[in-house]
Amino acid sequence: MKFVKWEDLKSGMRLARPIYSKSGVLLYERDAKLTDAGIESVKNFGLLGIYILEPAEPLPPMSEEDLEFEKFEIKTVSSLQDELGRIVSTKKQRNLPTLVSQIIRKYGHHDDKVHFYQNLRSKDDFVCRHMFNTAILCALMASRMNISVENRLILVTAALVHDVGKMKSANDAVYGGETDPDKIAAMYDEAIKTCEEFEDVFASDGPMIRRICQQALRCQKAADLHMPLEVKKVITEAKILQVAGRYDEITGMSLTGESLSEVRAILEFQDNEEIYDPNVVQALIDSVFILFPGVSVELSSGEKALIINENPQNILKPTVITFRQNSIMDLSDSDHSDIRVVDIMKTLDNRYIMTDSQAEGINIS
Repeated sequence: MKFVKWEDLKSGMRLARPIYSKSGVLLYERDAKLTDAGIESVKNFGLLGIYILEPAEPLPPMSEEDLEFEKFEIKTVSSLQDELGRIVSTKKQRNLPTLVSQIIRKYGHHDDKVHFYQNLRSKDDFVCRHMFNTAILCALMASRMNISVENRLILVTAALVHDVGKMKSANDAVYGGETDPDKIAAMYDEAIKTCEEFEDVFASDGPMIRRICQQALRCQKAADLHMPLEVKKVITEAKILQVAGRYDEITGMSLTGESLSEVRAILEFQDNEEIYDPNVVQALIDSVFILFPGVSVELSSGEKALIINENPQNILKPTVITFRQNSIMDLSDSDHSDIRVVDIMKTLDNRYIMTDSQAEGINIS
């Protein structure tokens, strides 16, 4: 499965995710083939792109829990967007506590991992969907870390509003893929400043919500701009929000069409332990399925392999069977200390894919 920008879509491509209207009506089923009219619909909906199945890729199964996740997301995001618009314009909330309670009820007491599905986004709902996804991850991680029920409610509320300052921003850095440090800094500064208003919106919980949001945003600003960071004063809830938000940013779609794998997110976290708390990262790993038996991966040695056993102690060092040599490797063994998983295979087809210009240069006469 891969993310394809709408301008690169072609008729006949198979959908990996269903497409719904903004009112929640199913328009295109999974595995449906795109038509020219369908591509035009994607453009008209303002979607940045859609998830497409590889030509030979079977349709991944979806459990009842997976379908429930999808239905909950569709049903909730529209309500959340209305509520966030109200908060921005009137500095008052109405339905947010209900939405927070729903997320906590569904994901704040989970004992098992969940499949965390990325959703389709447009410029119109990009920030809202990011905050919704972040809130679900925060609920899952807070449960794993035994955060008190009261603080879980405050944390999920913070996740649902932490980026509200970006909703009306004209700064394209909001949608990811931006490299200009001035634009990135301005984006964070605008969001951090907006958090000052939370003390009026959320009454007695306002100071704590503001603190969580501002600390998480400042931490990620420092990480993105390679600035020095003092983490000793950062509270656990802000660390959770930072990791959850960054995970969704990396694995979700951006305005540039870039969508990286869950493994790339874990690599960033584990390679920067001074920025991302290892205990918080482990809570994320324990909450969502990332690398499990049956997943095809790329190794740091350049080989491609299939995971046959997870490694709870180090997710990037599972037991695999390599495609080239058909041999089993336990990456946790000292013999393979320099090898780890570096990505999920981007295609299930091992044939070399030529560009159009390369194909034009081949003489078959």
